Amino acid sequence: MLRRLQGVLLAFAMTAVLAGCGISVPADPEGTLQAVSGGELRVGVSSDEGLADVSGDAPTGPLIDLVNAFAQSIEAEVEWSTGSEETLVVMLEEGDLDLVVGGLTDQTPWVDRVGVTRGYSGIEGARDRAIVMFVPLGENAFLTELEGFLDTEVGP
Repeated sequence: MLRRLQGVLLAFAMTAVLAGCGISVPADPEGTLQAVSGGELRVGVSSDEGLADVSGDAPTGPLIDLVNAFAQSIEAEVEWSTGSEETLVVMLEEGDLDLVVGGLTDQTPWVDRVGVTRGYSGIEGARDRAIVMFVPLGENAFLTELEGFLDTEVGP
């Protein structure tokens, strides 16, 4: 009982210390949400039939529409890059992209290298797949903002 009380008191003390330091949770160590809000959202897109078409001058499709709507919600301008899934993951890791979209599913092998949204099967063109998006690893405030938007637009 004494150990449990000590644990609770320690947790309370740590919460008070963190609150006093102005640390907010979730946080973005690299400041992605702050940087893209009112600025430029650098998005990598890989082609996937029914979700994202990169054959024209500008990408089109349901995922592109979602990203454009998200960008509008945070007052950002979208800069598009196209490439293979692997190329886009490397660009995300190197800080050249803020977001990656395409036919990425909740079965992705990239979970150790990138931040991954929850799976969304309500996206038009998903064909019964739970589609995810990638963000830089550890950028949790950005991920939370994006997932909140997707929850509203396409449902969990």
